[in-house]
Amino acid sequence: MKIAITGGIGSGKSYVCQQLDEFGIKVYDCDAAAKRLMRSNADLKRKLQALVGRDVYTEHGELNKPVLAQFLLASDENRQSVNDVVHPAVARDFEQSDYSWLESAILFDSRFVERTHFDYIVCVSAPERIRLERVMKRDGISCEKAQQWLDNQMSQNRVEELSDYVIINDGKKDLKEQITLLLKNIKWKQF
Repeated sequence: MKIAITGGIGSGKSYVCQQLDEFGIKVYDCDAAAKRLMRSNADLKRKLQALVGRDVYTEHGELNKPVLAQFLLASDENRQSVNDVVHPAVARDFEQSDYSWLESAILFDSRFVERTHFDYIVCVSAPERIRLERVMKRDGISCEKAQQWLDNQMSQNRVEELSDYVIINDGKKDLKEQITLLLKNIKWKQF
């Protein structure tokens, strides 16, 4: 069984994944995998340089994050082009791993969901105000910049519609209770 966890930036997906870890469930982190592969995969590096420009990597071979971020935010086409280069590599890496659970903020936006079959998709959701506050605090950025990142993702309502389950991470609803119910509903191993 393959389960994907998704939700917009600042929704608290990583926190939910930490909670799943307490249930003995390890979750494949697409962001971490993408960063690792962009650093280590020669083919992926070559494709990113062809798409973004040679300066997407420093002279020491490190990913130049500000150059990549500027390219991503410049247009929807740029963002999709990068997704079409990076996410097939991440999907292959996930398929070759022994993980059953995967976390991806842009599961639908990146078309990752078309590259890998998932039995269940779980959306982690939070009110936009809370998401903005979390992103501003986490990344040390302005409200305007955080809003720009939120606006560049599929709407939370649409992600919820496309998902099988929704976990509310608003700081009020009990997460462990919601996770326990999810695991029972999908008949996950020990439940």
